[in-house]
Amino acid sequence: MPTRRLGSAAVTLHARPAGAGTALSLRQRPKVILIDLDGTLVDSVPDLARAVDAMLAELGRPAAGATVVRRWVGNGAPRLVKRALTGDMDAEPEQELFERGFALFQRIYAEHVLVDSRLYPGVLEGLEALRREGYALACITNKPARFTEPLLLGLGIAPFFALTVSGDTLPRKKPDPAPLRYAAEFFKVRAERVLMVGDSRNDVQAARAAGTPVVCVPYGYNHGEDIAGAAPDAVIESLAELPELLRITR
Repeated sequence: MPTRRLGSAAVTLHARPAGAGTALSLRQRPKVILIDLDGTLVDSVPDLARAVDAMLAELGRPAAGATVVRRWVGNGAPRLVKRALTGDMDAEPEQELFERGFALFQRIYAEHVLVDSRLYPGVLEGLEALRREGYALACITNKPARFTEPLLLGLGIAPFFALTVSGDTLPRKKPDPAPLRYAAEFFKVRAERVLMVGDSRNDVQAARAAGTPVVCVPYGYNHGEDIAGAAPDAVIESLAELPELLRITR
C-alpha cells in the first residue's frame, strides 16, 4: 500500500476495493466533514466501563472490566448492554433482563458521562485547523443524544459542530447510511462532497453505502480488529493530520 509522509508520521492510502460504493478519491476536496465521537474524538471507555460494571454489580454479576468493554463499544448503548449481559457480541438477553439492565446503565452513565473520558491527542488541533480552512463539521455518532450532548459540551468541542446526529436522532444508525445522508441533506451538498472520519468498520460501511469517502484513525474501537482491514481511503494517526492530508490529495 502506498504511503505519504505528514511531518514525522506516515499516512497509508488504501486502495478502494471493487464495488466499494464510491468512485471518488480524496483528490476532490470535500465541503463537509462528518466525525465519529467515541473512539475517534473521545476515549470514553473508562466511563462506559464504570457504568457497565456498576450495572452488572447491581444485577449480581461479575464486572467485565475496561479491556473487555473496549471490544464491545461501537454499536450504540443498547448493544453494549446486551453484550455485557450475554458476554457475546451478537446474542440477545431475555427482554426483561435487558430492560432492567439498560435502565440501570442509562441512569449510572448519565451521572458519570464525563469523569475520565478525554479527547484523543490531536483532536482539538485538528478541529481548529479544519474550522480555519472553512470546512463545515458535523458529529455523527451511535451514542444516544442524552449522553452525546453533555460529552461534547463538557469537553469544549460542541461549538465546532454545526450538526450533531446521535444514535437516536433517526430510526437507523451506522452502519446504515441514513445518518450520513441526513447530514448531506442538512448541508445541501452531494454525498460525494462529504467526508466521513471514524475509527471502525461501522464508519467505513456507512460511508461506502452513502457514497462518501472515508478516513479512519487506528486507535479507536473496532472490536479489536486493525481498521486497515476495512480498507478506508486513508488511515491517519491523529485528527491533526487530516487538514494536511486533504491539502495534498486535492
